[in-house]
Amino acid sequence: MELYLMRVGTMRATGGPVAAYLVRHEEGDVLIDTGYPRARAGAYAGELKEPVQLDHGQDVVSRLAGLGIDAGEVRDVIISHFDPDHAGNMDAFPRATFWVQEEHYDTARSGAVPRLERFRALWDLPEDRFALVKGDQEFRPGIELVESGGHIPGHQSVLLRPPGARPVLLAIDAIPTSADLDAAERSIYPFDMDEERVRESTRKLADLARRENARIVHGHDPDQWRILPLAPEPFPL
Repeated sequence: MELYLMRVGTMRATGGPVAAYLVRHEEGDVLIDTGYPRARAGAYAGELKEPVQLDHGQDVVSRLAGLGIDAGEVRDVIISHFDPDHAGNMDAFPRATFWVQEEHYDTARSGAVPRLERFRALWDLPEDRFALVKGDQEFRPGIELVESGGHIPGHQSVLLRPPGARPVLLAIDAIPTSADLDAAERSIYPFDMDEERVRESTRKLADLARRENARIVHGHDPDQWRILPLAPEPFPL
């Protein structure tokens, strides 16, 4: 197993990364999240309200190409949730099955989360493109999907157990920075929808990381990502 961390944009408000992850697995490559819509590359320069700074060549399709991977050939994409900085390029993966928590899929399709509607056309694909997940589930040997709702219903994180190596927990938006590890004291951010579930999921993931002795990669932590090895360099496992 190999892991590549891909910075596919920058949150303008915080300087934190927009992240996607590639897992090279013996059963085939797995992409985790697809980043902000590549059609918006450069838009931040002329629109003050654009939340993500994305330059041409920084999008997930370009990052994958830099690793020798054609997005059109990727067969499995794990989507943490449909926020546009995580699901903004699902249209670039025409052969992929998208693995999403059923709770999140149903909530999004209902129209109950207004912030998902702007780019709905990018994630609201035919039902047969999705594999719906119910709670914690092994995706493949060494890759576990971990339900971690609160930021949004049905958010999921990913635990990697590389053979013979220390596990890695991709917390994504459930614990977006290392300052948010204390469930009782952590910040609740403007886009977090359910404070109680945010704190429950924080506690769940922190306990999981302790049990597994896992390293945690935080999805939007500018300080952590400043020192992490990024693609095309592999994350050391």
